[in-house]
Amino acid sequence: MAGRFNPRTPTRTTVRGGHLHVPTPPTRPAHNTAARHYTPPGPLDLGLVLGPLRRGPADPTFRTTPDGSVWRASRTPDGPGTLRVALREGRAEAEAWGPGAEWLLAHLPGLLGDADAPEEFAPRHRLLAESARRRPGLRLTRTGLVLESLIPSILEQKVTADEAYRAWRLLVREYGEPAPGPAGDGMPERMYVMPDPRTWALIPSWEWHRAGVDAKRSSTILRAVRVARRLEEAAALPPQEAAARLHLVPGIGPWTSAETLQRAMGAPDLVTVGDLHLPGIIGYALAGDRTADDAAMLELLAPYAGQRHRATRLILLSGRTPPRRAPRMSPRDFGAL
Repeated sequence: MAGRFNPRTPTRTTVRGGHLHVPTPPTRPAHNTAARHYTPPGPLDLGLVLGPLRRGPADPTFRTTPDGSVWRASRTPDGPGTLRVALREGRAEAEAWGPGAEWLLAHLPGLLGDADAPEEFAPRHRLLAESARRRPGLRLTRTGLVLESLIPSILEQKVTADEAYRAWRLLVREYGEPAPGPAGDGMPERMYVMPDPRTWALIPSWEWHRAGVDAKRSSTILRAVRVARRLEEAAALPPQEAAARLHLVPGIGPWTSAETLQRAMGAPDLVTVGDLHLPGIIGYALAGDRTADDAAMLELLAPYAGQRHRATRLILLSGRTPPRRAPRMSPRDFGAL
């Protein structure tokens, strides 16, 4: 927006020869298309596998199109890239654009759950057995990218989903960059790649405030991006070691690390603890106890050790949740304070 400081374009206007010059808005660079085909080892449902990567219906880094394709804009170790994936007769057909195209295609099998082992899950509850039977295409994604899941997870700390999605949308559109390739063509809005660590670090305090992000969450993000390289390396560690590394950053606890590593690593046993609603949902689904706390939830999930995250996903997908007793939390408007 005109007049707003942006680290990517620190001066909005300049004077040349006595005339006011307005810089041309950034456009998507032209890049050749790279492509790859991949045949998954079993049934695959793109919506179930990649759905957890979407941060709200207007996420500027994620789109679905009427032909069934899923589009993602990511910041890879090689730079920004756009990936389109579609299923055709049981085979995944992928195209990618941008400096990160080859990286995205190389990691396509992991993204589509190739490293996952759903056959190791043995449901002991009728609800889980029925949910698994109805969703044979559920596989746990592994992006291999920590920061792109960590930052939105931090934004989701102790606020409503709508608040967090709004903040992510505003910040990525304002400080990210247009996604390479044709992403956004024919879509209601252009897609964007999230900002790089340096740009996150240079976002002014008033812009966090405008996006509805309080000082605690913005400070946590600033601490995380200062050690971005070390955090990205966590994707190659065992899940518990990866979580321990994330916990070294003040403001990142078990809830945030689990939400991050479930996506970045496809970790099938990482359970989200510290959530306001999840223990009651698990308790109600498995034992009829809507008052369950974290300890009770973990006890109920103990028979599924090694696959507790998958069990949680299947419960959430079953739709069996306790009836609502209180109104939803009202989103807070930090920008109006």
